[in-house]
Amino acid sequence: MNPSKKAAEMSERELASYIDQSVLKPEFTAEDIKKYSQEGIDFGCKTICVNPASLDIVAPMVRGTNTGICVVCDFPFGLSTTASKALQAEEYCRNYEIEDLDIVANYGRLRSGDLDYVTADIKAVVDVCHSYGTNVKVIVETDSLTIGQVKAGTRCAVAAGADFIKSSTGFYTGGEQRGATNEVVAAMIEAGEGRIKVKGSGAIRTREHFLELIDMGVDRMGVGYRSTPVVLGMSADEARKLG
Repeated sequence: MNPSKKAAEMSERELASYIDQSVLKPEFTAEDIKKYSQEGIDFGCKTICVNPASLDIVAPMVRGTNTGICVVCDFPFGLSTTASKALQAEEYCRNYEIEDLDIVANYGRLRSGDLDYVTADIKAVVDVCHSYGTNVKVIVETDSLTIGQVKAGTRCAVAAGADFIKSSTGFYTGGEQRGATNEVVAAMIEAGEGRIKVKGSGAIRTREHFLELIDMGVDRMGVGYRSTPVVLGMSADEARKLG
């Protein structure tokens, strides 16, 4: 989107509306999930981004608030069969009120140039989610891709009818985790040609980077639970009180 004013002029609540607060670490206890989800709700984040096994914990917490649920699907590798991905999406959307579903594209097939496969794989999930009114964000794990492949993946997501293209899982194991660099975000925006929204995710840890991405035209950002108070401009003392 093209914001109506500079990010530096936005209120804390306006900035929080860009954030999917990530509560995804596999070692989290139920109490950890509750704690960090509640913080995201209190900040006014757009959604809390959770693993499927956390849905029964977080769904009651967001009910009646301005914060929704974003669930990840086939995360973080995207290597299930297309039919399995669609079945997973069906289960989550049927049983919970889910605002967004973030699906991991098969980025190995994207690196192979098998774009028809990638598009069909995404579309199967999009068709399920849209039947429930759930938005779909497509993660293409940009740290594994060339800029040309990032653009190709974006065009696949557009062709599949997805709502967002997204840069990173934050759990990439094949090399350096750079996440939502300005170069990657610019490539997704360019390739999307205004036909798909853009979610920057991965390594968004400073307020300066966060504000810069908003001014570039990013529509949403995945921000880790520890980084949310930082990008929102809270003081160190305020952030420490949150643990």
